[in-house]
Amino acid sequence: MKLLHKTLLCTLIAMVGCLIFVAAQSKQHKTGLSLSEKVQNLVDMNMKKPLLRFNGAKFREYVKNTPRNYSMIVMLTALAPSRQCQICRHAHDEFSIVANSYRFSPIYSNKLFFAMVDFDDGSDVFQMLRLNTAPVFMHFPAKGKPKGADTMDIHRVGFAADSIAKFVAERTDITIRVFRPPNYSGTVAMITLVALVGSFLYIRRNNLEFLYNKNLWGAVALFFCFAMISGQMWNHIRGPPLVHKTQNGGVAYIHGSSQGQLVVETYIVMFLNAMIVLGMILLIESGTPKAHNRNRMMAMAGLVLLTVFFSFLLSVFRSKAQGYPYSFLFK
Repeated sequence: MKLLHKTLLCTLIAMVGCLIFVAAQSKQHKTGLSLSEKVQNLVDMNMKKPLLRFNGAKFREYVKNTPRNYSMIVMLTALAPSRQCQICRHAHDEFSIVANSYRFSPIYSNKLFFAMVDFDDGSDVFQMLRLNTAPVFMHFPAKGKPKGADTMDIHRVGFAADSIAKFVAERTDITIRVFRPPNYSGTVAMITLVALVGSFLYIRRNNLEFLYNKNLWGAVALFFCFAMISGQMWNHIRGPPLVHKTQNGGVAYIHGSSQGQLVVETYIVMFLNAMIVLGMILLIESGTPKAHNRNRMMAMAGLVLLTVFFSFLLSVFRSKAQGYPYSFLFK
């Protein structure tokens, strides 16, 4: 009987020991790396690359799993050409500018990291977050789960570097000053233009009457006005993306807010203004003493151009200024 009790007691102790060991192993497997190990690994990776690239396993380890005392700004994208994401490359470039600006700024610390997950590297992450579009910018706070405001609304504010930095400041209270790499294409273009104009003037140095042509200077002045009122200077200062993606997965050429614009949008506005001016010129010229039928055709063409393209321009303004009540021909 005593032998039976001893056997049962030993068996019970062995079972309890096994359960404790299994529980410890399960807890260790669940928690993975400790907080200090996570932070140290992230800092080490950040020393090599300001923008970290995660797959599904690294995303779960460093972003989803606890403990975590740092915030993560994650871009979920699809950069492979086979994915045919036209704006993902532009978004990646802007996101990289913000990540580099933060990494090499005086405010850099181990409380904020920038990372990206490509669909081909972590399709399970997209399934986990229930995402079926790209690019998406999300903030994962140090404590708690992401809320609705932790997803950047790129359809409203775009994904320019300044917009991303503003989003980061709103969610983390860390203000990042964006530094863009030097772009010498404008300088090269200006030098080339000056060289071409200088060469042309040198060749025509014995016949410069064209410099006194009022129509030539009028066309130059009009082109300058079209460039300025269409927002070319804003593009030069802010560096907006060419286009951006709509909520339905299409491509938007007009920014949906009066606080931003797209590169293609400026050329659309420039063209609309040019057609309106052409219509006004035709209407004015139709009043000069010329053939009656020709004047009538010019007046009709000018009226059609002015009416149609002014309606388009008003429609563009109405789509950007939410709540503007007036429209003409087109909504």
